[in-house]
Amino acid sequence: MLQDEAVHSADAPSPDAHETLDPSSMRAQYRAEGLTETELAAEPYAQFARWFKEAAASGIHEPNAMVVSTADAAGRPSSRTVLLKAFDDRGFVFFTNYTSRKGRDLAENPHLALLFPWHPLARQVIVTGTAARIGRDETAAYFRSRPHGSQLGAWASDQSTPIASRAELEGSYDALAARYPEGEQVPAPPHWGGYRVTPETVEFWQGRENRLHDRLRYVRATTGWTVERLAP
Repeated sequence: MLQDEAVHSADAPSPDAHETLDPSSMRAQYRAEGLTETELAAEPYAQFARWFKEAAASGIHEPNAMVVSTADAAGRPSSRTVLLKAFDDRGFVFFTNYTSRKGRDLAENPHLALLFPWHPLARQVIVTGTAARIGRDETAAYFRSRPHGSQLGAWASDQSTPIASRAELEGSYDALAARYPEGEQVPAPPHWGGYRVTPETVEFWQGRENRLHDRLRYVRATTGWTVERLAP
């Protein structure tokens, strides 16, 4: 999953452990080139594919990492980083434990937001829409493609629930590894599977000089999509 990737020169002084950093003084100047309406693809999936390819080519760590924000029936929000595993003109797909915090939220309230933070390119993509479970055949097909250890992990972890210790988690994993040794097929857990997010809006944000950013948002219409420009 996402990791801090701050790189320090060997000659750079180490930050003082007692020094307090002032986030209000941290500023970066963004690019002069922007995003215009004439450059946009006719629909958001094609535009996303274009930017996603550029993000991957730039060397960004895990360009498919996205922040998934959900809310329960009472409106209490929560966010976490999840990996995008597929997208097409039907929507964006990710996988998780159905009994996790996000799974419980989506059972109560299917509305959610996805955020792709491509900081090195001064870009982000924001998707709002609704999520629904994909079919079990599609889930099983993806599960078979996962590394053996990840398959066992989906069974071993009762995601988002308190556990007594790390040893408890590793003990559960070791028991599953003994039951399903390397090379033996592991079935997809019934409590684990995919969600497809059907977008209502897809915003493409390009950082610009002087904070005059470009924000172009596709909005689902009765037939096709409309595009609107938002003030930065």
